[in-house]
Amino acid sequence: MMVRDLEKAALRGEPSYIWRAGQERRLKMILKAGGKRIEGTVLDNGCGVGTYITHMTEYGGFVLGLEFDMTRATEAHQQSKHILSAASEYLPFPSDSFDLILSNEVIEHVADDLTAIREMVRTLRPGGRIMLYCPNIGYPFETHGIYWHGHYHFGNIFLINYLPRRWRNKLAPHVRIYSKRDLERLFDGLPVKYIYRKVVFGAYDNIIARYPRMGKLLRSFLQFLERTPFQYFGLSHFWVVEKTP
Repeated sequence: MMVRDLEKAALRGEPSYIWRAGQERRLKMILKAGGKRIEGTVLDNGCGVGTYITHMTEYGGFVLGLEFDMTRATEAHQQSKHILSAASEYLPFPSDSFDLILSNEVIEHVADDLTAIREMVRTLRPGGRIMLYCPNIGYPFETHGIYWHGHYHFGNIFLINYLPRRWRNKLAPHVRIYSKRDLERLFDGLPVKYIYRKVVFGAYDNIIARYPRMGKLLRSFLQFLERTPFQYFGLSHFWVVEKTP
């Protein structure tokens, strides 16, 4: 059982189970960039166990969750009745269905990220927005671990993402990383415009739980770097992309 759980974590990522400062910060960024769209029809595309759904629903919109893994979709159903199990590459919705789509650290795990992006754009209404978080190639640590000698080894692995792509992808074949140009290629030719593109650091809640004072200083310093060219070394891309008519 443990091996299967580790494989799931490696291949599909670990969802947010607990609502902490990191999740709260991301929600505030979503609300600010989404505006009134949060009050419309919202899709949490790759909702995990439904942690974000509960909080987004508080703002008055109709929030639908989609999760590929059936076990996690069942857990999410405890948070909301509006949960479907399906793949991001084949969204079971008509075109122009949503005012806002959240994709929070999901596209790096799907089988075909290009198709997943195209499906989000297809199901978005003109003027609707995608809120996209995904791993940044510049972050000095690979947070999803590596695959070595037939086993997954988890933890923050230093400098793996700075290796040539073909070497890096052999060590971490279970998860993608993205540069700015990688993401632009996914949206090339689609009817969208970029509203906001930024690289963000994490909230480092685990460090703060162990070392409160040092952890809070670290978080403040790294989040300050988001306003400088050193944002290149941040944890994740945060892109806001709007569908044009």
